[in-house]
Amino acid sequence: MPEFQRAGFIGLGVMGEPICRNLAAKSGLPVLGCDKDPGPLQRLAAHGVRAATAQEIMRDCDVVFLSLPSGEIVAQLARAADGLLANARDGQLIVDLSTSPVDLTRDLAAEFAAKGATFIDAPVARTRAAAEAGTLSVMIGGDEPVFARVKPLVSTFANEITHCGPIGSGQVVKILNNMVLFETVLALSEARAIARRSGVDPQVLLETFTRGSADSFALRNHGLKAILPADFPEKAFPVDYARKDLRYALALAEQTGVQALGARNVDHWFEAALAQGHGNRYFPVISRVIDPESGTPA
Repeated sequence: MPEFQRAGFIGLGVMGEPICRNLAAKSGLPVLGCDKDPGPLQRLAAHGVRAATAQEIMRDCDVVFLSLPSGEIVAQLARAADGLLANARDGQLIVDLSTSPVDLTRDLAAEFAAKGATFIDAPVARTRAAAEAGTLSVMIGGDEPVFARVKPLVSTFANEITHCGPIGSGQVVKILNNMVLFETVLALSEARAIARRSGVDPQVLLETFTRGSADSFALRNHGLKAILPADFPEKAFPVDYARKDLRYALALAEQTGVQALGARNVDHWFEAALAQGHGNRYFPVISRVIDPESGTPA
């Protein structure tokens, strides 16, 4: 008898749609999907995903995945009068793939536990292309037995699955991963600006970095593929989403008594990018805010 009988998926946006498609294709479970936008549901119908309301999903599914834009939206959906908590039941597992504040995640876990349900954090990392390919990295916070139960389902859309510790630990690791990424992209942006103004070709600078101790994932992906060609599309991880994640990191720093001045510096440039109307552009656009004379965003 399979561990789960039916899966639900709430939130079929940029990441949620391909994750849900992989879950439906590889898990062997019937999947119910829910989103305000009918487009993803129409596309997923070809893969066997049936449209349902959040209430129907909570009633009919023993495992429910959430992929939503922010922790605030997760909380609103959970705590609404006829929301997830009102419809939660004994033995149900809710898996939050969203990036959410750590304290909120722990509060929600306690609220679901009071209904006999289990809520765990499983924020995802990497790109939409990775979501399409089923090669995401997922950081899970929860008890070891729950991790063991959910891992086979998560493996339908991820090839790196890490048990980070008790509830909230996945969010801690994901939020700090993004904080370090943002700080690295800022360092690359500053280096590019200084090099250009010193008469050195930024392409020479960044390509030389790949052969030295400044090499990094951020350099090869964000530096060479976005900062250098000034390619900051609107259908990528935008400034407003990035700043939301950074604010979660800054809140966690404050709660733990860490100054996090590097992260605060990134927040300064995110705020400047928002003020200049770049909120919906790929977040390395801060390189153009730092060095406006270096070119126009593509």
